[in-house]
Amino acid sequence: MRDDGAGLGLAFISAAAFGTSGSLAASLLASGWSSAAAVLLRISIGAAVLTVPAVLQLRGQWSRFGRRLRSLSLYGLLAVGGGQLCYFNAVRHMSIAVALLVEYSGTLLVVAWVWLRSGERPTRLTLAGAVLAIAGLVPVLDLTGPQRVDAVGLAWAGAAAVGLAVYFVLSARAETGLPGTVLAWAGMGLGAVEVGAAALVGAVPFAVSGSPVRLAGHPVSWLVPILGLSLVACAFAYLLGIAAARRLGARLGSFVAMTEVLFATGFAWLLLGQRPTGLQVAGGLVVLAGIALVRAGEPAAPRTDLADARAASPAQVALAGVVGPDRAAAMDAAAPGV
Repeated sequence: MRDDGAGLGLAFISAAAFGTSGSLAASLLASGWSSAAAVLLRISIGAAVLTVPAVLQLRGQWSRFGRRLRSLSLYGLLAVGGGQLCYFNAVRHMSIAVALLVEYSGTLLVVAWVWLRSGERPTRLTLAGAVLAIAGLVPVLDLTGPQRVDAVGLAWAGAAAVGLAVYFVLSARAETGLPGTVLAWAGMGLGAVEVGAAALVGAVPFAVSGSPVRLAGHPVSWLVPILGLSLVACAFAYLLGIAAARRLGARLGSFVAMTEVLFATGFAWLLLGQRPTGLQVAGGLVVLAGIALVRAGEPAAPRTDLADARAASPAQVALAGVVGPDRAAAMDAAAPGV
């Protein structure tokens, strides 16, 4: 069996960290912030926090960074900045729940990509689990009520789904030769430039407010949700997400990440007083059942990129940020929406 026990733990913790973003961002939006402003500060501060460890890990070998500029650009512009911009544009035209469902359909794009790229055809269990997990999101997102949908919103949400797929595909590629910290740092930096440019030209509304926000029924400074978004739901969440994807692979990692919606529901109850309904809880159980089927349908043999990492020297393993079950190496990414 593949060494995915630790990978699953990292993936669940990452999903929980990402799941805090909805409640934290909602408190800012309610006090007058725009989504773009919250995202820009979120990824800018996240990038700033990771700057020193990322530069130290590069050890002056900036040529390695340059050789991977194409992958880093795709990661920053599509997976980090572009995905969030597309999602926020989608919710300007349609209901948030529908936009989230369409965005998370990006997991199916990951399944298709792995099949086309590696020839690893999904098993029946994987396909059944995929359908079950996405179906479970319907009650969790409360899609049974009236929803607002239009073609423009669907197009933006579809683009966000592509960004989600790019995130998992590139995060899982240990053979890029870059530590997870460097990948996350560069992605956030490029994403911040993209969001800032979009706000500057008026592509997305941009507004901030110094008013206190409410969390868990108490007024707090706006710095509290901003720091939570930046440190927990960005830097910490991305780092663990990358580490998890490199252990689990893009396909399984993307489906485990669906639990972000379940964690987000729990945090909305805890921080905003939005208690989930019985139907939402049942939907969450269906999502978990679907993830279990996807995991059961995964091949027993290690993924090619993980197998290559195990065959590599310890220095190469450390550089890639991947740890094999039979090798003691440092995982640089162990230390990855609204």
